[in-house]
Amino acid sequence: MDKSEIVSICHRVYEKGFVAATDGNISAVNDRGTIYITRSAVCKGEVEEKDILEIDFEGKLISGTGKVTTENKLHLFVYANRKEVKAVVHCHPVYTSAFAVAGKPIDHYILPEVILSLGKISLCEYGSPGIDELPLSIKPFVGESNAFILKNHGALTIGESLKQAYYRMEKLEHTAKIQLMALSLGGAQKIPEDEIQKLISYAKEVYGIDINKNIFK
Repeated sequence: MDKSEIVSICHRVYEKGFVAATDGNISAVNDRGTIYITRSAVCKGEVEEKDILEIDFEGKLISGTGKVTTENKLHLFVYANRKEVKAVVHCHPVYTSAFAVAGKPIDHYILPEVILSLGKISLCEYGSPGIDELPLSIKPFVGESNAFILKNHGALTIGESLKQAYYRMEKLEHTAKIQLMALSLGGAQKIPEDEIQKLISYAKEVYGIDINKNIFK
């Protein structure tokens, strides 16, 4: 993984409207065993390789010019608690953020693709950016979720690769849009739990996807 991959994903989240102005931040563990992360106060649609900083797992700047985002603690918390995770994408996508400011969960029982690609979507309490409150807000869920709604803030997705983390953000926003539109038709119909159990078994047998059973909690 090199800086160009982060630059590409930054441009994609901006083009998709997942961020506005200088919102959001993206990071990934690189081949050197350190972390590349977008610097503070840069528009993701204008990010260049020079805007990607290198930090260690304590948040200390190793190389690059610019200020390390104050939300680096959120990224570091994920890496400390999920050793298999190699990338973190934090955005403010409109539909997901609507759920975030309303304090409402996105239902992960309504589409098979959501269960397969996201699993449990966790709704986290509000935490002020830049201090320990924000990473602690995901603490109850970090071991069981790959997608998080941050109350009054935005969204966070994680993955074993940068592309996986990005596609989970894309799927999360797509799901939020569908659910909001379904509300205008009387609400989304949930997949019965016994059918979800079949899907879980099928996913493991056919695709090798081991869905966390905590999806029902």
